[in-house]
Amino acid sequence: MSDPRYTPLALSLPATVPFVGPETQERRRGAPFIARLGANESVFGPSPRAVAAMQAAAREVWMYGDPENHELRSALAAHHGVAPGNIVVGEGIDGLLGYLVRLLVGPGDAVVTSDGAYPTFNYHVAGFGGVLHKVPYLDDRENPEALFAKAAETGAKLVYLANPDNPMGSWHRGADLLAAMDALPESCLLVLDEAYVECAPEGTATPTAADDPRLIRMRTFSKVHGMAGARVGYGLGAPGLIRAFDKVRNHFGMGRIAQDGALAALADPGWLAHVKGEIVAARERISAIARENGLTPLPSATNFVAIDCGEGGDLARAVLAGLVAQGIFVRMPFAAPQDRCIRVSCGTPADLDAFAAALPVALNRARG
Repeated sequence: MSDPRYTPLALSLPATVPFVGPETQERRRGAPFIARLGANESVFGPSPRAVAAMQAAAREVWMYGDPENHELRSALAAHHGVAPGNIVVGEGIDGLLGYLVRLLVGPGDAVVTSDGAYPTFNYHVAGFGGVLHKVPYLDDRENPEALFAKAAETGAKLVYLANPDNPMGSWHRGADLLAAMDALPESCLLVLDEAYVECAPEGTATPTAADDPRLIRMRTFSKVHGMAGARVGYGLGAPGLIRAFDKVRNHFGMGRIAQDGALAALADPGWLAHVKGEIVAARERISAIARENGLTPLPSATNFVAIDCGEGGDLARAVLAGLVAQGIFVRMPFAAPQDRCIRVSCGTPADLDAFAAALPVALNRARG
């Protein structure tokens, strides 16, 4: 049989994924990592209530999950003080980004993002034939004014902006973002990725009504809630946009175990407060380790710290390789000049002890 008749678009795409997972790297190196500090997961784990709920739901996993995610959407709506019609639930923010791009982006459509920002969004845009237009970071932060100006210049349908930002950990005040949105072109939708907003200072979330048609805000249970493996994300947006997701989403994409776990996690604010405290302590420890080695930690409103290695990307890549060789999984930004940094996720004291021991060795090797 000959090859299937792929579309011209599919034939034009590289065979790639946005990230090489730690499991792939472990297979290549023939050994497990000592400390998993690269994927911005929460090593502090999910709420014990969420674990119990998921264990109980396992007995009912022979059933599909509710395709309307009714209970979870209702609970999220109550949590945010909005209507259930303002909430869409999906397989992590990554899944929701794919659905959103499918709804709005066709071949040749312009989309704007920052150079070096979250690559999975770019992956979806390329997969539907969109054309990415990028603007540089400004002082290691996303530049809303430049993003919105580029959208006006290109007639973009979508603008992607993360607040707080991954990979740099920087952030904007929500009120400042809201003011900047006055320059967002008509009929251009802002995709505001707030995956890390629970880690951030008060006032980082954008203070706008859920019915505001100019944006959709993305949230997740993968970070502070410690449920990355369950793949639960949600969006807050205007009802018309939220209804449109029903045209393209996988209605059985959210499993019963994941739905029940997220419900229980949402009902345990005490655990959320505990994890936030652990994140603050870990950020301080990572920053101290960086300074002890003559490096500069950047301010962070996330569950990771970007560490400036002081030179260009070649040194940072060598430091990263040296850490991986010692069993410490970390990542780094992809684009210059942010690629002068490595990015270290918050970890347990034992994880950070291992990082502290490995970093000077990696630095010495990288400097020759």
